[in-house]
Amino acid sequence: MSRSGRDPGERLRTGKKRSTSSARWLTRQLNDPYVKRAKAEGWRSRAAFKLAELDDKYGLIKGASRVVDLGVAPGGWSQVVRQRAPRAAVVGIDLLPTDPIEGVTLFQMDFMADEAPAALLEALGGAPDLVISDMAANTVGHKATDHLRTMGLVETAAHFAIENLAPGGAFIAKVLAGGTDTELLALLKKHFTSVKHAKPPASRKDSSEWYVIAQGVKA
Repeated sequence: MSRSGRDPGERLRTGKKRSTSSARWLTRQLNDPYVKRAKAEGWRSRAAFKLAELDDKYGLIKGASRVVDLGVAPGGWSQVVRQRAPRAAVVGIDLLPTDPIEGVTLFQMDFMADEAPAALLEALGGAPDLVISDMAANTVGHKATDHLRTMGLVETAAHFAIENLAPGGAFIAKVLAGGTDTELLALLKKHFTSVKHAKPPASRKDSSEWYVIAQGVKA
């Protein structure tokens, strides 16, 4: 049973104050096995499984000593990093507030702000060897605009990684399927020895999200 006492397999009825789309989203959440697992295992979001699955496949976290988590809220990705690389220094940033995570320095600020990169690097105490980004722009309901805004964030994250990663470091970012990712991939292939696209099992099949994994940043 859920906190509301509702059977998780039950369909929600659409009330006067709940739109059909929001009711559909709530029903999907209640029936999502990853949401259930996240609650049962103490992860802050189902997104934790996405990073865990990517790490299982590409070996990104083990051995990391300094990690930057862009778009950290609610903290699921940093939880995974802390579990798999407990000695790593981890710094996270998000516009939204994030409840404290042991061993993680958190900034509630705009990553696009001029002072953000310096603040992250100062708190980290050195060059990161892993930059992870689950950032996405707030949607306005216009698909093309939403895509461009999110990809703008990803490209900024990519430039941050390229400019600041220690030699051999890696970059992971959520991207949205669409035409603008061609330029992003060209940028990453220029600066990393390996660039791949992946859609982990925890990513919903009907979602347009993919993840780009860039490893071995060139000096």
